[in-house]
Amino acid sequence: METTPGTCPVRIALVVLLLLLGATCRLGGAMTREERQRLRNQVIEMFDHAYQNYMDHAYPADELMPLTCRGRVRGLEPSRGDVDDALGKFSLTLIDTLDTLVLLNKPVEFEKAVRKVLRDVRLDNDIVVSVFETNIRVLGGLLGGHSMAVMLKEQGTHMSWYRDELLAMAKDLGLRLLPAFNTSSGLPYPRVNLRHGVRSPEARTGTETDTCTACAGTIILEFAALSRFTGDPVFEEHARRALDFLWEKRQRNSNLVGTTINIHSGEWVRRDSGVGAGIDSYYEYLLKAYILLGDERFLERFNTHYASIMKYISQPPLLLDVHIHKPLLTARTWMDSLLAFFPGLQVLKGDIRPAIETHEMLYQVTKKHNFLPEAFTTDFRVHWAQHPLRPEFAESTYFLYKATGDPYYLEVGRTVLENLNRFARVPCGFAAMKDVRTGSHEDRCMDSFFLAEMFKYLFLLFADPEDLPFDVEDYIFTTEAHLLPLSLSTANTTYTLAVSNHTLGESSLSDTDDSNFDWSCPNTQLLFPDPSFPQSIREPVRSAVDKSCPRPAPPSDGGSAGRPPLRARDFMANNPEHLELLKRMGVSLIHLKDGRVQLVQHATQAFSAVDAEDGLRFMQEMIELSSQQQKEQLPPRAVQIVSHPFFGRVVLTAGPAQFGTDLSKSHRGVQGYVALSEPYSGCSELSNAAVVAGHIALLQRGQCMFAEKARNIQKAGAIGGIVIDDNEGSSSDTAPLFQMAGDGRSTDDITIPLLFLFHKEGNIVLEALREYREVEVLLSDRARDRAAIFKGKALPSYILESRIEIHFRSVVCQCESVCVGLLSSLAQTGGESERTEEEDCSAEDRETVAPPHSTDTDQSSAGTVEEHQSTGHEGDQRQEAEGQGSQEADPVVAEDSSSQSIDSLLADWKEDLEAFQQMEKDEL
Repeated sequence: METTPGTCPVRIALVVLLLLLGATCRLGGAMTREERQRLRNQVIEMFDHAYQNYMDHAYPADELMPLTCRGRVRGLEPSRGDVDDALGKFSLTLIDTLDTLVLLNKPVEFEKAVRKVLRDVRLDNDIVVSVFETNIRVLGGLLGGHSMAVMLKEQGTHMSWYRDELLAMAKDLGLRLLPAFNTSSGLPYPRVNLRHGVRSPEARTGTETDTCTACAGTIILEFAALSRFTGDPVFEEHARRALDFLWEKRQRNSNLVGTTINIHSGEWVRRDSGVGAGIDSYYEYLLKAYILLGDERFLERFNTHYASIMKYISQPPLLLDVHIHKPLLTARTWMDSLLAFFPGLQVLKGDIRPAIETHEMLYQVTKKHNFLPEAFTTDFRVHWAQHPLRPEFAESTYFLYKATGDPYYLEVGRTVLENLNRFARVPCGFAAMKDVRTGSHEDRCMDSFFLAEMFKYLFLLFADPEDLPFDVEDYIFTTEAHLLPLSLSTANTTYTLAVSNHTLGESSLSDTDDSNFDWSCPNTQLLFPDPSFPQSIREPVRSAVDKSCPRPAPPSDGGSAGRPPLRARDFMANNPEHLELLKRMGVSLIHLKDGRVQLVQHATQAFSAVDAEDGLRFMQEMIELSSQQQKEQLPPRAVQIVSHPFFGRVVLTAGPAQFGTDLSKSHRGVQGYVALSEPYSGCSELSNAAVVAGHIALLQRGQCMFAEKARNIQKAGAIGGIVIDDNEGSSSDTAPLFQMAGDGRSTDDITIPLLFLFHKEGNIVLEALREYREVEVLLSDRARDRAAIFKGKALPSYILESRIEIHFRSVVCQCESVCVGLLSSLAQTGGESERTEEEDCSAEDRETVAPPHSTDTDQSSAGTVEEHQSTGHEGDQRQEAEGQGSQEADPVVAEDSSSQSIDSLLADWKEDLEAFQQMEKDEL
């Protein structure tokens, strides 16, 4: 590959080249034991926060909805499609968390939890559930709980009363899942009715023809353990039969399997193959079945698949899907977050180097977006922006640390821990990310795997051996991180010989190459003779993710020493410091007559060779950024409520405007108190300009163009605006992102930001305004952590003046509107009595705060024609429904004053401030 001087195209070849060069970097010092203990204790505190909120606000429901502080009960909440198949009205989160309680040294709570499960949980529910999810979460949870109960009983400290009750429940559940395996192929139906099985009129299932490879191939550990525990071979036999069929149906030339298979014919429905969603745990269970059961047949199959994965799918540090019949052709240009488990599996295999490479790529993407997006492109941009608090990256981090002892992975774990606390923690637990770009939350649920897996792996990462109540080396982790004892390999083996001799068709042990039985364990002494070796692997991966070439050392005359190069995505034409950096890099900024700016670089005018190189890189990035902006829509923005009692914990997804301040170029965003505009539509000169001045104006959608609203509030002195949808019930959960376009003429005169909130999210702001009178929000391109929001700020004077005491407790509302009392100040005037939760949820609270609907003429992201009444949503050209209602008085914010002692408020504020300062120290 030839390159001209000063250029550095970002290609996979660059990674290989830099690997050969062996770039090195000084490693940081090992983390002290005291710091590890602090982080271990923080994991326990975070687990307690999540677990206790589930028990307080959700149990016996399956999962917790952390924003509204209530349980998710299937059928009572809007359907989420296949995701809801994990819910079976069997207290999913509690069962999934049983063995986590023991690992985290909570045997008393574990004993209480087991009694609750035995007393409250019923498995004969008339409900259709996912065979895969029920197996790994519920059956695995019961077996893991049984393993822990037996272990504690043998230690003689707890569970003396236990008589295998959890195992009896597990067998009952296993028998309820068995009807799903009644197919000619042995592959299970994807769903089963817990009471009626499949294919009966009452079952409401059994008509499906397809299932994913992972769904059919992730059964063996739990079913084999159930057979070994109970002595009943039927479960292990069915799981083996399904695995045998999948092995027979692999593509014989590539030795790869597809993503989706017909359970009757065995034909591949989706022929793309990777290590992520749809296939992931199939590979995991082949290797772990060998470890748990000792059957070399599983090792043979895994190694055969693994060789093909490394030949076709692995393109270090990437793992890209390919076609099983044409494995040299990639099937897609993006990766999903579920593949983050694979470095951990490679550790079990003993293949450390590619594990380090892929893990580093995932870590850099995590640092870029705070969390792994649900899917991201090969150039590491967001493809699907959600993040449901998946634990796979933490899992691989633990296994790599376990194998290498490299303290680098403790720092990775610290990053995961701090991001969870800063961006996902809410008063009622931890909330999934709706969009990692904005940091907005969603109330879908706090998935049970978050407690079952995330806290296990993080605790194990920071814990010392003496912190553990048992030796984890005696157990194997299932894909849901449930603990199954390795002693099962010798339990009830009288029938296993017949099972293991099950016919394999064309394939048998006698006609396979001996290399298929190769196995190895990580030898860290040999692997890391030089402590800089792992860094030599990571550095080029970082460069590839960050799209930057290695930067030469700055010249001795100073040059750009101590200053990172200016990146195109950060550039602001009105920033004097940025203009000075352009000058140093030899880049000229030319203002054109039409308002645009043109950049021209003359390398000879740069202050140094390093500056010239930075300038060339800057120009290349700017060209790419300009091209992307022309092709892509604007990303969503965030409205973050930062005032008491929310303090940045509530983040709402907002639609951007194609005019006004570009929040993506503002490091701090726009922060201020909200004020209702009069008229609320904002379609004429405001009558309350004195109130709106210096505030962020709240406007109702309708009657005029968005740009006209922006001009009117800007004239009144507003520093920003939020337009709230008047289509009742609209929500960012269900509606596509809405972008506000201009009015067909120049909008350069609009210099303030304007954001759009759907009705549900807008109502949260209005309800907060009704409740607390003064509500401060931050408009930004993404949520900011509280340390950044309150850094260096004194206690807001409005809190001192109102003397409101903050009660940090959650309120569960049964209101029809969205419950925003996540943190509520419940003191009444005079401080004589507190309002009850019932009063908080009174009929008055359920009234809509917004003024009446009125005839709208807004503009969508792609249109310039005025809108009239319409209900269609047609892509970017969609027109939004505009209702016409009666004219009523503008809303009046209910008055509320409090007069309780400020001492507790100051104490709470000081505690938060100290936590923020500690976060900053940790970062340094």
